[in-house]
Amino acid sequence: MDMSYKRAIEILNTKIRPQRPSIAPTGGFPSLGRAPNTNGESGLKGTPSILGMKQWLNKLGHSASDINRLNIVHVAGTKGKGSTCAFINSFLKTHGERTGFPRKVGLYTSPYLICPEEQIRINFKPLSRDLFAKYFFEVDNILSQSHLEFDTRPRYLQSFALLSFHAFIREGVDAAIIETHHGGEYDSTNVIEKPLVTAITPLGIDHIKQLGSSIESIAWHKAGIFKSGAIAFSAPQESTAMEVLRKRGSEKSINLQFVDIDPSLPADTVQLQPDVQRVNCSLALACVRSFLAQKTKESLSISDILQGISQFSWPGRFQLVIEDRFQWFLDSAHNEMSVGIAAKWFLESSQIHRTTSPIARVLVFSMITEQRDKAAVFERLAASLKGSSVQHAIFTTYERDHKNILQSSHDQDVYAEIWKGLHPTSTVFFEPTIRGALEKAKEIGKEYGCVQTLVTGSQHLVGGALSLLGSPSA
Repeated sequence: MDMSYKRAIEILNTKIRPQRPSIAPTGGFPSLGRAPNTNGESGLKGTPSILGMKQWLNKLGHSASDINRLNIVHVAGTKGKGSTCAFINSFLKTHGERTGFPRKVGLYTSPYLICPEEQIRINFKPLSRDLFAKYFFEVDNILSQSHLEFDTRPRYLQSFALLSFHAFIREGVDAAIIETHHGGEYDSTNVIEKPLVTAITPLGIDHIKQLGSSIESIAWHKAGIFKSGAIAFSAPQESTAMEVLRKRGSEKSINLQFVDIDPSLPADTVQLQPDVQRVNCSLALACVRSFLAQKTKESLSISDILQGISQFSWPGRFQLVIEDRFQWFLDSAHNEMSVGIAAKWFLESSQIHRTTSPIARVLVFSMITEQRDKAAVFERLAASLKGSSVQHAIFTTYERDHKNILQSSHDQDVYAEIWKGLHPTSTVFFEPTIRGALEKAKEIGKEYGCVQTLVTGSQHLVGGALSLLGSPSA
């Protein structure tokens, strides 16, 4: 039997659903509470991802107590989940290096940027491909032979969540940071019964087909990670979201704490730029301080904080890559909230790195999805870049090197129309591959002498671009 890493990825990819269901949940599952929409009606569609998780974990030999012993920090939100998790990881790592606890820190995030194993890390290093394959087949072989009370197998994200729990238990981590996938209440990661700490990052409109189209509905879903007995924190939110979060916390007898920017954070530190990273870092600090207060007598020191910030890294978010005359500003912003921040960061950072040579400014963008209003997302980005002197826009696909004839150019036409409406004097290009888009940007840069390129949209685009650029950083 082929139990290689390559075969593991092939099997995982067969579990990806071509589209999300728009039908009522299938039978054979226990009833669930429903998220109210603005009319007080239920908006839940399809089979919630949490269903089956407990049974599958039991088949793997992992009880609820086994999961609880991982000492979990559970993080949900719309913007900044990955960065917040990475900050938490960095602070726990520096504390562990100084005091001996935690010795091993597990980190589960999604989606991956370049390689699937990036989603499951121990001490911030992705699982080796050998370990990834080993643990994958341990999980897959058991579940493929199991007969549960319902006739279903884990889907793609459920499989990754199961694999992360399995790997962290097998590797004996002292702490685990778990990022939700899309929501919270019905997310497959919400099988966690007793996290030590829960956290909500800034909320906005995203994944409306699963979470609803109102901020109230989205807040309701995200707050589903709150658990009685677990400390709960949140970044500052707009008033309607705050009200929902507070109500959900109160229902579980939780005193939810909203975290302002920590005044002790150092100024003018590149790792805390743009300002949204100060929000993420402050939330992470609150989580780590609470975690350590529950697990050890040793608190986080000033040196832990400074070292944790200096070693912080989260590729694909607010990342600058410089190749001689070519400056690449990469941020995997993929909703209306995040693209506005990405545009602001690009405008501010590109001024700091401006040279004396004539400079071309270029946008490379791609977003192919049915899970959000991509036209609205791009319109927000285009409006945020108005007056930015971006002279060229390049629209591409998720294909790294080879054109996929199944990918339609309809999205690109929509984006081009929006862009030309707001930037009538700019030039628009269409490239079928990410490599072609980067080469076009370089070609433009050679004409000017230097080029500053914002690469944003889907994480699939940013990951493909980084793999081609080799990920050197400034």
